Amino acid sequence: MSWRTTLGLVLLLAAIVSGWSAWKNRDIPEPDRAAADRSDYVMRDFEMIALNSQGIEAMAVRAPEMARNPADQTFTITTPLFLLPEEDGRSWELRSKTGWLSAKGEELRLRGDVHGTPPKGSPHTMQFRTQQLNVFPDRDLAQSDDTVTITQPGSILTGRGFETNLKTKAFVFKSQVKSVYAPPSAR
Repeated sequence: MSWRTTLGLVLLLAAIVSGWSAWKNRDIPEPDRAAADRSDYVMRDFEMIALNSQGIEAMAVRAPEMARNPADQTFTITTPLFLLPEEDGRSWELRSKTGWLSAKGEELRLRGDVHGTPPKGSPHTMQFRTQQLNVFPDRDLAQSDDTVTITQPGSILTGRGFETNLKTKAFVFKSQVKSVYAPPSAR
């Protein structure tokens, strides 16, 4: 075998190996992944008011950013402030690190340092804190499977699993309930 034949075979083998390597390491885009991860629109520094089926304000939201997912038309919200109106026109305030709103507005999920406060000047002085809360405005229902702490003048209630009627303000803890009572004279 001559040196030219040997050189030709080595070059042919090198071409086959480099072609195979280039074929195996090529960039193959993932199908439609970029479209699914991308919002079809984003709102910044906004206030939005949602009406119920009778045309009455069901809730309002203010936040620095809200993005809509085109696949299921849900909304992801950064540090939202939700206002849930009462019959007298004043609103409960719900704050959290993140929020999620269903496409038709029938469910709201608050996650991370959820804090609820009654309207200013309201006879209700109860405040609550939890890590997650699901709100169903059309059903006047809010619930959490996490630990919830309710603070009122003179008492602190803590429990796991929480459900409240937003209209009547009646609430139920499902388990691990603890209460601390501190009368005003003891302070």
